[in-house]
Amino acid sequence: MKTVSLTIDGKEIKAPQGQKVLWAALDNGIYIPNLCALREKSTPDASCRLCWVEIKGKAQPVTACTETVEAGMVVNTGGAAALRLARTALQLLLASNVVDCAQCPASGACELQKIAAHLGVKLKTRRFKKILRNLAVDSSSTEFSYDPNKCVLCGRCIWVCRQRLGIGTLGFAHRGFNRRMTTFADKPMAESGCRDCAECVAICPTGALVLKEQ
Repeated sequence: MKTVSLTIDGKEIKAPQGQKVLWAALDNGIYIPNLCALREKSTPDASCRLCWVEIKGKAQPVTACTETVEAGMVVNTGGAAALRLARTALQLLLASNVVDCAQCPASGACELQKIAAHLGVKLKTRRFKKILRNLAVDSSSTEFSYDPNKCVLCGRCIWVCRQRLGIGTLGFAHRGFNRRMTTFADKPMAESGCRDCAECVAICPTGALVLKEQ
């Protein structure tokens, strides 16, 4: 496969032609915050709005998961405008997310913790008013539990259940603030056709889906 040369944060790298800027950066040890991106997806969702970067020649920041590398491209992941957008997106997300790291089994491996540290944002930020959904935790599965209050709506679990495994138990329901990941007809996991494979747990970036043994 043909490769192109580009510069990210002053580091000259090579990447396969057609690759997204996000993967080119991550493959070369340059971290860009992200929650919804999956390499296997042919079309990125760009729904988390965290992977903002600035590219020389472009008037506004762009999302790294949707931008394709080009020869001679110059990318800045730490530009003021890009960081402002990413921090605002994270703070909005945290305003409706239950943050209890001390009690969460995913603490230490949670992507939210990594992103917050990278962006210099406190997990218990007070920039926006905290509005929680107070939804019931689903512990009906024999293998794992699902806490929708910690879900960041990245869609990873839905994709792996539908596209990789071909099961299709999970999906999104409702819109706006009420949007959430759930099963068909909002049935408990144990009654939904879920096979308890726990692949959704493995791909979850937060503590929304955790194994019961944890």
